[in-house]
Amino acid sequence: MKLLRVGSKGKEKPAILDNSGKIRDISSHITDLNPDYLNFESISKLKKINLLALPELSSSDRIGPCITKPGKFIAIGLNYFDHAAEVGLKVPTEPIVFMKATSSINGPNDDIEIVSGSKKLDWEVELGVIIGKEAKHISENQAQDHILGYCVVNDISEREWQIEKLGQWVKGKSHDTYGPIGPYLVTKDEIKDVNNLKMSLDVNGIRMQTGNTSTMVFNVNIIVSYLSKFMSLQPGDIITTGTPPGVGMGMKPQKFLKAKDTMRLSIENLGEQNSKVIAI
Repeated sequence: MKLLRVGSKGKEKPAILDNSGKIRDISSHITDLNPDYLNFESISKLKKINLLALPELSSSDRIGPCITKPGKFIAIGLNYFDHAAEVGLKVPTEPIVFMKATSSINGPNDDIEIVSGSKKLDWEVELGVIIGKEAKHISENQAQDHILGYCVVNDISEREWQIEKLGQWVKGKSHDTYGPIGPYLVTKDEIKDVNNLKMSLDVNGIRMQTGNTSTMVFNVNIIVSYLSKFMSLQPGDIITTGTPPGVGMGMKPQKFLKAKDTMRLSIENLGEQNSKVIAI
């Protein structure tokens, strides 16, 4: 199923797409797509609902982040062989882990803020993994038992802050609006092979990134198992798993986002995002 949140910022309602693509309000069954309901029990209950009996929401309404208030927003760096090559860095022997502030989470079509003095704002289309059951010291073979579903993530990155300001990458990854997620949380049963999904990102209508999850260095099961050795993963946690080649930092000469630029990004079977960069 495809779950989403619809409405103005702070007033989103949980919703679902029915078989004809209409958006149905599920707020009478769950309060929100937050850690209290992002679990397999909630999904099982929703599968039994007659969707046609639910109120229909307007397709013109704003789509918000597909989940809200996750405990953790974890990210994996340099996780595509071809991306590591384009930026001239060695393929990591273990997953590179960093965090994004949960306050960076943004709707899939909301504006991206570029602040005065920002020089190197970059784009990254990524596969997001949403946890549905606590994971602690689990094996790779157990990982799928803990994954609720997947979504599109744009890991917006200010490269000067990330690389040149010293310290951890989190500084360049966490400004407000740097974490668009959605439009949908797609439950894993709808994804035939998560390790073979086409990905793309356009800036101002020009293709920048073309990739496939098949070129991941560490696949989804490895990542979830690996992270569970260092921290427990809780329902609602989101993991963004790295980006394929075509980021601005890897181009010669480098290219970065500026005010009024637009982005369109998509992952096969997970939907697309459309956003605009605005100066603040």
